[in-house]
Amino acid sequence: MEKKEVQHQVHLDAATGMLTGNLQEVASHAGFDNVLQRWIQDLKDVDNPELHQLIVDLQELKAHFGSGTYDKNVIGRLLGRLGENTIKSAVFADGNTKPRVEQLGEALLAAAKQVQHTQTSAEQDLQNNNQPNS
Repeated sequence: MEKKEVQHQVHLDAATGMLTGNLQEVASHAGFDNVLQRWIQDLKDVDNPELHQLIVDLQELKAHFGSGTYDKNVIGRLLGRLGENTIKSAVFADGNTKPRVEQLGEALLAAAKQVQHTQTSAEQDLQNNNQPNS
């Protein structure tokens, strides 16, 4: 197996691992920016025009997290689209890389749901806080 393919697999595993944790903690983790950058570079190295939207979305997500202000609507939209497109992109992967790409796509979709659920919980908390005390 080529060294570059092994590196791609390690990067995929790192991204999947980070996305399965608490997203707010992950976003503030210094290594998350590096994981996103490596992922962007790996996609660029593949040089497949079908992966262009993934690169654009990853760059937008990286910039959004880098801004320090987190808009859950933007994050949820990007993670969801990244998840769907990552799963679709698995057709371009070979061998042991393919299931890792699929796992990453699933992790992205789960993270998108986590962001959306967090938003709903925050809205519910606000509604509960507005109830008169008995």
